[in-house]
Amino acid sequence: MQKIFLLTLVTAAVLLSACSDRVKDTHPQQLVNKRQAIFKKFTKTLEPMGLVARDRQDYVKADFVASARALQELSTQPWAYFTADGNYPPTRAKPAVWSQAGEFQQAQDNYLAAIDTLVQVAGSADLAAIRVSVETVQKSCKSCHDQFRSDRQ
Repeated sequence: MQKIFLLTLVTAAVLLSACSDRVKDTHPQQLVNKRQAIFKKFTKTLEPMGLVARDRQDYVKADFVASARALQELSTQPWAYFTADGNYPPTRAKPAVWSQAGEFQQAQDNYLAAIDTLVQVAGSADLAAIRVSVETVQKSCKSCHDQFRSDRQ
């Protein structure tokens, strides 16, 4: 009976995924998948720091510093996947990423600078400075998304 249930469950999952209208990344280098995976890691890494900044989680210096450094390490990684041949479905990047390369580079620089500041204050236990720094990083993300990311999937 368990085998039948498991087989039914697996079959249903396969059928549902086949019915999905989500476009697959078929590029040989899977540039979109790679950069999206890194951006998801950004979110997972930044979320706990946001909870601390909003007083929803206690500040634990070692954890916060580790998260800030992990975000800093991730922060340089996705940009290499925005190559000239990286503008294809299922990208959510707007054409402005490529047509306004200078502005896109400036958005990256702003983000990297915000991350560097976050790392500098992460271990200070100065919650006011930490709040401001986390908010600056989040605003940097939002600003870039507003200018360079489409809501379509």
